[in-house]
Amino acid sequence: MSAAISTSTKYTAKNGYRLSSKTPWGNPAVYFFSLVLVAICVTPVLYIIFGGFRTNSQITNDPAGLPNPWVIDNYVEVITSDIFWGELVNSLIVGISTMIGVVVLGIMVSFVIARYRFRYAPLMYALFSAGLMFPMTVGITPLYLMIRNLGLSNSLAGIILPQIAFGLPQTIIILVPFLQSIPMELEEAALLDGCSRLGFFARMVIPLSMPGVATTGILTFVGSWNSYMLPLFVLSSDSKYTLPLGVQMFSSEHSVDTARVLAFTSLAMLPALICFTIFQKKIVGGLTGAVKG
Repeated sequence: MSAAISTSTKYTAKNGYRLSSKTPWGNPAVYFFSLVLVAICVTPVLYIIFGGFRTNSQITNDPAGLPNPWVIDNYVEVITSDIFWGELVNSLIVGISTMIGVVVLGIMVSFVIARYRFRYAPLMYALFSAGLMFPMTVGITPLYLMIRNLGLSNSLAGIILPQIAFGLPQTIIILVPFLQSIPMELEEAALLDGCSRLGFFARMVIPLSMPGVATTGILTFVGSWNSYMLPLFVLSSDSKYTLPLGVQMFSSEHSVDTARVLAFTSLAMLPALICFTIFQKKIVGGLTGAVKG
């Protein structure tokens, strides 16, 4: 009885008046605003997915309604088309290559900044941090001219290399705290046992920093998958299009067929959505570890 009273109410020691009460589900206002935010984020995605199962007449007569009846022809036509699969392969090549390049270069640079003691280490870290203040949108014109002069226009390499460069600042900012949190005593013990710096990096640093590596890799892949502006400037051949650019071109060619455009759009965003949903705990854990470090 006393335990139930202590968990449900609190009383003052002086006069016994109740100060506050605890509900088993927490503050209802927090849940309300959380549900509102979830609805704001999820509703457009559900509208696109369900819209692909409708006909154009259904969308015209009842834009906010559910499919009645459900139609799968739009998704079947998109899946059986060579255009979608070609753009999917291009997006996978760009996303995976960008992710590998950013992670490999980022962890090597972060190791030097975090573990080597030299005068310009803080300056290098500040320089990479400043890179976050210059998005790709600001420098897209000179970047395109550089890509063209290097002979990388209308090629996937012309997308991968700039995305690696713009993805490094975020990766280094996340990974440096991870590497700094590794005790120096551990490195000294490894060196006394005859392990070189490269061996310490491969055997100890990489395994211990895997939460941060996973976080940066997933964020880089999702960002590369959703990239639109750079492919728009660099690519000119239909066979080299990535999915974000292919969605825009597909919607322009089939502007009257709204249901089919929605089906194409939902299939285009599905891989990144699945990837982010599966690995969301790793992303949160990696960011939390970076903040603690």
